[in-house]
Amino acid sequence: MSKKLEFRVQGMDCAEEVGLLKRELVPLVGEDSLGFDLLNRKLSVDASDSTTTPSDIEAAIKRSGLTAVLWQDTPTAISQSFWSQHQRTILTATSGFFALSGYVVEFTATAPVSAMWLTVAKAFYAISILAGCGMVFPKAWRSLVLLRPDMNLLMTVAVSGAMLIGEWSEGATVAFLFSLSLLLESWSVGRARNAISKLMDLSPPMANLKLAGGEIQTVPPAEVTVGSIVVIRPGDKLPLDGKVIAGSSSVNQASITGESVPVEKKVGDVVFAGTINGDGLLEVETTKIASDTMLAQIIRMVGDAQSKRAPSEMWVEKFAAIYTPAVMIAAILVFIVPPLLLGGAWSDWIYRALVLLVIACPCALVISTPVSIVAALAAAARHGVLIKGGLFVEIPSKLRAIALDKTGTITMGKPSVVQLVPMNGHDEEELLLRAGALEQSSTHPLALAIVAEVNSRGYKLPVAEQFGIIQGKGAKGTIDGKMYWLGSHRYLEERGQETPDVHEQLEALQAAGRSIVVVGNDAHVCGFIALGDAIRPESADTIAELHRLGVEKVVMLTGDNAGTASLVSKAVGIDEVQAELLPEDKVNAVANLVERYDQVAMIGDGVNDAPALARATIGIAMGAVGSDAAIETADIALMSDELAKVPWLINHSRRAMAIIKQNIIFSLAIKSLFVVLTFAGVSSLWGAIAADTGASLLVVANGLRLLKA
Repeated sequence: MSKKLEFRVQGMDCAEEVGLLKRELVPLVGEDSLGFDLLNRKLSVDASDSTTTPSDIEAAIKRSGLTAVLWQDTPTAISQSFWSQHQRTILTATSGFFALSGYVVEFTATAPVSAMWLTVAKAFYAISILAGCGMVFPKAWRSLVLLRPDMNLLMTVAVSGAMLIGEWSEGATVAFLFSLSLLLESWSVGRARNAISKLMDLSPPMANLKLAGGEIQTVPPAEVTVGSIVVIRPGDKLPLDGKVIAGSSSVNQASITGESVPVEKKVGDVVFAGTINGDGLLEVETTKIASDTMLAQIIRMVGDAQSKRAPSEMWVEKFAAIYTPAVMIAAILVFIVPPLLLGGAWSDWIYRALVLLVIACPCALVISTPVSIVAALAAAARHGVLIKGGLFVEIPSKLRAIALDKTGTITMGKPSVVQLVPMNGHDEEELLLRAGALEQSSTHPLALAIVAEVNSRGYKLPVAEQFGIIQGKGAKGTIDGKMYWLGSHRYLEERGQETPDVHEQLEALQAAGRSIVVVGNDAHVCGFIALGDAIRPESADTIAELHRLGVEKVVMLTGDNAGTASLVSKAVGIDEVQAELLPEDKVNAVANLVERYDQVAMIGDGVNDAPALARATIGIAMGAVGSDAAIETADIALMSDELAKVPWLINHSRRAMAIIKQNIIFSLAIKSLFVVLTFAGVSSLWGAIAADTGASLLVVANGLRLLKA
């Protein structure tokens, strides 16, 4: 029998807390039974195969230093003080301020009062260390008591060792940088959490429910049952999924399917909650309740996908589990064994043990990763690439496959005029001017594209008199004393003015994914305008560069029709195309890629891309045109909307990882050398101090090279 327990864990914000919880819970229920949803601070425990009770789980969580309550679907808001909400930020800022103050005092102190000022500097450093490690020391103590060394204990050893040898400035630097790296990780999770609330804003708060007598009653969507009739006025958002039973209109459903242009809806067509009605009145029979709509599923998928991607531990943290206890045991053995068993002088071996502890103090090792990560984040930001925390600096260097949305990512994300076909004695200018005159008062994306084309050619638009909207079909008006109409291919068929030749041309263009606007008068068809989503100029070169960088598979995932998708993919060199996808289809496609290639990026810009962005190993959003939900769900945002930044990001990530590895190898090599010299009796305490300080300075300088990326 299933026994799934769910808890709300206060303070579960990043991989650090997940690691603490795993240490306590894995022995109880096993690692496969645990699920962590950082966005909602939700812990899931499958206790079906054990006798574990909720009380046992809560006790284990308490031992980890966190608190938890049983999960409720609509949890009451927890009141938090200003300190509890901003504690990490305040402590990090305090640590940085007092570390800088200590540097200023120490390096400007002059005789004869230098001793006093050095004492003041030490006090500043001490405050910096206490602030920077304020959230680390309790966890380090817990780690020591449980005999499970982790990064917190390694950090504490590093800072304590620095203070022990008198290197207070070094200890303060380590404390601040470590605190800053944890703050960045916590901030990135907080940003992702906001994606849920942004998605919720897409659904209208009220629905116009049509009662049996024909009256309209305004009610919350949650109160509307399946089979009810809701009325959607022009310009309104659809409150629920359903089927059109009366009326026709164009519906902008980019938020769900990602299609670049509104889709014509008529009786029998399916519509989705959160999409925007055009200029027609629709009556829709609901097919799902509010909690089961496509939009609601997207919201759930964002959270589910985030929880499936467990935070990875840094290599230094894994190494610390071995390094820290090994160094401590080695120092104790050096201190005790030679005098007791070999007759060595106590004073000599005490000194050697002290030298070993000093050189083994992992300041340079601990500092090697945070300083490089901070530099990499800063350099990326300067180039318009927002990386939301150090966890996501490493992943781009390992990417084997990349999935891209089409609309707004490979293409510009908005329609533009791609072909003009004048007929019956008219030319391109006449065709554009008549269409522009009829469209200049409309806010429809196709109308805006036509007017923009007119303006780009420098034409002056005439005024359309006796203007009127043909509900759900187009518009009409008098231009220069003659009546003209404008509409879709379907409206042309209704008027009976379509010839076989025109029909063949229009069918071919529509099969290629073009949107058609036909212009005519009572006598004949003046011509038609084909509109499409233009491909970004850099798309083809970017795809080629990704292949040169070793990306094995580039896949396009789109909600658009297969014809459009095929044309775009061939134009830019995409390896594989999957078209006409709904959001859950994109999630499944990304999940399959992750299963095949392990390290997979998803690049998109729309709300419909948010679940897939979260499901990928790393999500990359087009920041300028992208929706808030996509940007906040993604791990990286391209703020300038340049797809060419993706190859730059991969190169930047590879350079950052190379520098981090250089720093780690250098730190360990220096320490290994001095360990050998210590056992040989050659090294001195001052030499160990100089080596440790020098190594720290060198790894900092090497890491800061990333600022010039």
